[in-house]
Amino acid sequence: MDFRLTDDQRALQEGVRKLLEGRFGRERLRAAVDGPGVGPEASLDRALWRELGDAGFFALRLPERDGGVGLGLPEAVLAFEEAGRALLPGPLVATHLAAATVPGAATGERVVTRVDGELVEWLDAADHVLGNAAGAVPVRSVDPLTPLHRVPGAAGGDVPEPDAVPAALLTAAEQLGSAGRTTEAAVRYAGEREQFGRPIGSFQAVKHLCARMLVRTETARAAVYGAAVTGEAVEIAGAKLLADDAAVRNARDCLQVHGGMGFTWEADVHLHLKRAWVRAERWPTEREAAELLAAALR
Repeated sequence: MDFRLTDDQRALQEGVRKLLEGRFGRERLRAAVDGPGVGPEASLDRALWRELGDAGFFALRLPERDGGVGLGLPEAVLAFEEAGRALLPGPLVATHLAAATVPGAATGERVVTRVDGELVEWLDAADHVLGNAAGAVPVRSVDPLTPLHRVPGAAGGDVPEPDAVPAALLTAAEQLGSAGRTTEAAVRYAGEREQFGRPIGSFQAVKHLCARMLVRTETARAAVYGAAVTGEAVEIAGAKLLADDAAVRNARDCLQVHGGMGFTWEADVHLHLKRAWVRAERWPTEREAAELLAAALR
């Protein structure tokens, strides 16, 4: 198998990145975070959702005969990696997976969420819910741009098939994008911030932190890209496990590189950490992924 990106795939990745930089750059991100509608009251940007639909984000894997782009899972992974880099809010995975079954999802006219274990994202904003959300109660979310409800007694096995496996891979792709973004942020800050007349990036301890971040990111990238090509459930579980670890630990190390500044509300690093925590609770969680991998070794 050839796991290298083609020219068309690189062009797709670059196009999605430019779209998100222009439509949801840092100013829009901070406006959303600092605006009045955050936490449980967070509102979805419907105009942005429709623009994503117009760009084919939700219809990437929908056949052309059905009005879609006609691409595959590897291309969707590249698009969701860019969404993770940009901290794009909203139930992106659920709406993408519903493109073929829920009218209006492919074009961004309808917002779809899904029950991934006990937590449901953006339930109040959704036009359609996949899975049983009966009895859902709002809970405080650590991520200011991901409102959550908890469904008592729900588990990963309640997630509708056959969408559970691709959902896990696309979530892993979002985590990969976040891990890559925090790595870049740490390296950039280490080259700019000076102590004792030298950039802190020249100090061995900071070099080691950044190097470990890069190793985690590239290890997760290999796993996510490989799983996108094979489509094997066990490999996707492993990719999710690695991507969750990279996203969470890289955000923590990025905070370490930034020092006290990284813990301030004005910095973006804490937003990546909080979103990574929320995504890590989607199916499969660390424990569920480990159990799937262990079962495959028996």
